[in-house]
Amino acid sequence: MSLFTLPGGASESVFSGADVCFEAGLGLPDEARRPMFDDDLWDFTHVVGLPNQMSKVSRRFDFAAIINPRWRLVAKEQVMAMIATAHPQVAQLPRAYRTPLHLVTAFGRLAELTRFLNWLTSQGISGLDELDEHRCDGYLAHRRYLLDEDGGRVGESSPATRRAAAQTVVDLINHCSLFTSDAPPTGLRPWGGAAPSAIAEMPAGTGINKTPPVGDHVLQPLLAAALFLTERIGPHAIDLHAQVKDADRRWSLKSGDHKATTRLPREEILHVLADYEERDEPLPLLADHDTRRRIDQGWLPHDPLTPIAFGLLTRQAGVTQFYSRWLPALREAVESTLNRVGAAKQFARNAAPITLSDGSGQLPWTFPLDRLQATALIGIVRTAAITTLAAVSGMRSSELMELQVGCRRPPETHGPGLVRYRIASKVIKGQVLGGVDDEWVVIQPAYTAAGLLEQLHDNPVDGTALLGRFAFDVRYTWLRNWVNGPAGQRLGLAPIPDDSVNLRALRRTLALELAYRPGGVLATKIHLKHVAVATTEGYASRPGGAQAELLAEVNKHESEHNLDLVWEEFRNYQQGIMPAGPGARDLIAFFAHIDAKLDPADAPAAKVQRNDREILSLLTKRAKVLHLGPANYCWFTDPSRALCLRLAGTPTADRPLIGMCDSARCPQATHHPCHRPVWTDHADKTKAFLAELGPTRRTERTRLQADYDRAARVVTAIDTASGSHP
Repeated sequence: MSLFTLPGGASESVFSGADVCFEAGLGLPDEARRPMFDDDLWDFTHVVGLPNQMSKVSRRFDFAAIINPRWRLVAKEQVMAMIATAHPQVAQLPRAYRTPLHLVTAFGRLAELTRFLNWLTSQGISGLDELDEHRCDGYLAHRRYLLDEDGGRVGESSPATRRAAAQTVVDLINHCSLFTSDAPPTGLRPWGGAAPSAIAEMPAGTGINKTPPVGDHVLQPLLAAALFLTERIGPHAIDLHAQVKDADRRWSLKSGDHKATTRLPREEILHVLADYEERDEPLPLLADHDTRRRIDQGWLPHDPLTPIAFGLLTRQAGVTQFYSRWLPALREAVESTLNRVGAAKQFARNAAPITLSDGSGQLPWTFPLDRLQATALIGIVRTAAITTLAAVSGMRSSELMELQVGCRRPPETHGPGLVRYRIASKVIKGQVLGGVDDEWVVIQPAYTAAGLLEQLHDNPVDGTALLGRFAFDVRYTWLRNWVNGPAGQRLGLAPIPDDSVNLRALRRTLALELAYRPGGVLATKIHLKHVAVATTEGYASRPGGAQAELLAEVNKHESEHNLDLVWEEFRNYQQGIMPAGPGARDLIAFFAHIDAKLDPADAPAAKVQRNDREILSLLTKRAKVLHLGPANYCWFTDPSRALCLRLAGTPTADRPLIGMCDSARCPQATHHPCHRPVWTDHADKTKAFLAELGPTRRTERTRLQADYDRAARVVTAIDTASGSHP
């Protein structure tokens, strides 16, 4: 029963007549209509500070979707308790929320609550007092399984879906004393009072990132296409965008200086045709689908005038619409002009040549395009810029959607070739409504991509949303289809496989690539060291910002990866596969020390360590000093012994200079079977160069011969230490 019952048995909600936004502390413009508690539709569209990522649909809370009218009031009271937690009647509930839910979360809770209440209606239940543990279990089972059209089970829903179902029931029970029109039994405790996450059997542990990275087979062609479109096609797309905007301004039906008339404007059209001849400019062609529509309407397929864009010619003559009955009177003049100047689609005529992506030659960057094709290509370039920005900056989707025109800060020059690029946005995740201003230190390709997006914007006024809300999965599909289609293949782009890609996966891929460097696909397309420096600088500039979180994720992956590598090499040692290189003796001694601790015959019973976890704990300290070189492992245990630091004159540095590593001479460097392909490839290429040198180039031959001999010695040492005989 409700605690809030008026005299005479009548009851009224404690929220009746309340201004929802006022109670929830949400700001609205003065002219906006304010949602009231008694409305069946709460429209939060104009609430100040809502993130661009929040869709327009999720800003409208529709309680009329609940079939049972009594339960609409229950749903309103439930949602109100979630977003207005400071209300006096909510604050006194023992299990009510103390922190208000974000509107995005509240919308999801309402959607699941609506689904639950309508399911109860379908089960013949008309009052929440009929709710019991059996029916709670029934709804959880209903949401657990995916059913086909015949009601057969075809799969199982995710733990998140099951948790949402359990959370809905728990919320109703926790707020039951607040409800006016109906309420579940006061003593109901389904599932033994367990937490929704436990009920849903969600995996234990916090901070588990289950987002898979983008596979190399997809990332390689995707990143190549994105960089090619951003850097090579982007400048031409800017000109194309200007052409389309100018044509729309001058000749579209919604703008331009033209008027409606049914009189044949013969003289005006003849003047337009004369201008085309004087400029030696081809007549405009229709889009292919418009030409097909004309043919369907009775125009002759082989008539040379069928594909001509008479509508555009007429608007250029100052008249809004072309009538087909005018064609006989104009045919002779139009055919004469057509024979002299020809015809082509309106945009990107005389496209400049560019070098193809695969380096096989040069071609015009595009064929002439109609308006639809031009805007589609501009959209493809925009998607490529978004992909580039996301892939090399690590920005979340919510942060990308908060970018504004003018977000690029002026470059900061700190010396020759030392330029710092910054992009301003907002951090939304985990922040108060409206987000928190933040800046990202990025590398030049990301900065260029943001600039390209500004120049391709329809209204490039500072403060305007640069991207707004967008569906990356849809855009990515368009990009992939374009790359795999005739246009992309013509430019020499490698096809992109049909795997799905999302922004979250791109961020995780960047984190893993930075953690696992120097290997990886990103390292072949961009300078990973520059990305790492930018991320670190962003962290140092704003320790509590978004790049701090990205760097923490990178460091976590790096620690885990290094521990896996040490574990793998320890297992190799146990199987007789030894490391090579100047630091091999120290590493073998360390592994022997660890291995000795595992022998129960040589250790007291209390210190016998047998399982993998105990071994890993012994290897963790060595993993912390492991640094990955392109062709070796660096065990940075003693800075004074690091050859790279001695060569650089910085013997007290706390990290090695991997770019200066000479692993064949450094006493802390080791070579392993995984490095053999790098050294073999280097030896083969050096040998090929030696074969091409003429007899007079003795100095160069001597240097290359020494380089080849060193690489061959390293390969031989790896084979000898590992016991392999290729």
